[in-house]
Amino acid sequence: MSRFGTARTAAELRYWPHDWLRTATVSRTADAVVCGAGIVGIACAWHLLRAGVRRVALVDERAPLSLTSDKSTECYRNWWPGPDNAMVAFMNRSIDQLEELAAASGNRFHLNRRGYLFATARPEQAADFETTALAAESQGAGPLRRHDGSGGDYVPHRPDGYLDTTDGADLILDRSLIRQHFPWLAPEVVAVLHTRRCGWLSAQQFGAWLLDDARRHGAFLVQGRVEDVLAAGGRVAGVRVARPDGEERIATPVFVNAAGPFAKRMAAPLGAELPAWCERHVKMTFPDRKRTIPRDAPLFVWADPIRLPWSNDERAALDEDVEGRPLLGVFPPGAHGRPEGGLDGTALILYWTYQEERGEPIFPFDWDPRYPEIVLRGMSVMAPALARYFGRQPKPWIDGGYYVRTQDNRPLIGPLPLAGSFVCAAFSGFGIMGACAGGELLAAHATSALLPPWAGGFTLSRYQDPAYRKLLEDWPTDGQL
Repeated sequence: MSRFGTARTAAELRYWPHDWLRTATVSRTADAVVCGAGIVGIACAWHLLRAGVRRVALVDERAPLSLTSDKSTECYRNWWPGPDNAMVAFMNRSIDQLEELAAASGNRFHLNRRGYLFATARPEQAADFETTALAAESQGAGPLRRHDGSGGDYVPHRPDGYLDTTDGADLILDRSLIRQHFPWLAPEVVAVLHTRRCGWLSAQQFGAWLLDDARRHGAFLVQGRVEDVLAAGGRVAGVRVARPDGEERIATPVFVNAAGPFAKRMAAPLGAELPAWCERHVKMTFPDRKRTIPRDAPLFVWADPIRLPWSNDERAALDEDVEGRPLLGVFPPGAHGRPEGGLDGTALILYWTYQEERGEPIFPFDWDPRYPEIVLRGMSVMAPALARYFGRQPKPWIDGGYYVRTQDNRPLIGPLPLAGSFVCAAFSGFGIMGACAGGELLAAHATSALLPPWAGGFTLSRYQDPAYRKLLEDWPTDGQL
């Protein structure tokens, strides 16, 4: 999927002057073709089969789950900002399915429900936590429980399993209670917001299970690159695939663009301009042999702007260096991390997008060689024990991928201009958590099934709806936490 054939306009597709089905060799047929074998594409195939589609081809020139699906933080949450409840409803539905599949597979993919822990040292941010939590409660994320020393029991998370029925969020303002349950946080922390229907899973195990089940019920893999989507009679008729051993043409009435970072490029031959862009995101994993973060910790997020901690000598040296001087400035909020692996493991994931990098998707990509130190020092503001690694950090493993983002940070799921073509893409860093609901919604569109009431919040046409445009104008954020 790294490149595609020459784009054709919608008119050229609808009125292509010859019927290729009569003149071209068709290698095989499928009831639907899905471009992209990442977690979203696999979920689309799985749900199409569940909806009654009998044979689904998954086309990708790479191995399944190997482009960006294996580079995520592997987390999930029903905690979403937004002008309406569409995103919370979407994610609640997706998490319902994750829990159902965990039960069906014997929790093969290690789903947990430890939650997300947002922390702040600023009283004004604590007030924002409460405002956000009340808005989330009104949208269906669950109730807010306030712990300010005036009573009420805080129920700690469980390190394993997903059957904890606690949802909503706990806002802890009692600093003694914060120290009791999270002693590894910085002593300056004045409030934490523990969102509860959140956690993580093994993305590779989850994707492999879905793919295996899909293949047992009629999905098949095609290694190759979609070069063209072919039309006859004004609708999708097939695809042309470039394979290592030559060209293949697959006859099909349905085409799904689940091409991840390449979805925008793939939409052009279908007569669509996707309002989306790619952002580079990088994460770091290293062995936390000093046990600076408890192995049973939830995902933790620092909600405040950060000044990196430097010694006086380091600060003086950076100030004299033109390239080093920016490291003395203020960095944005959002540094976060979590333990990786079991309670007896050592791996720790740290993740922080401190500068926006838009661009065309290029694989593999490189990263700022200072990234490990910047992230380690930034996260040490929240978890001071990480400072033990300053100057002697174990060799990290660094990888990353692309967030495909829209203006409202919501995916694009629904029909494209050419009849029989659909998109399921622009999952901005939430492909793992949103794949189930996304695949189900895509299958409902493709089979003309009943759509949920929030489906319109994800179609490409939402941007032409005056009421939705007005919502976006009055919405002061970009959809990110």
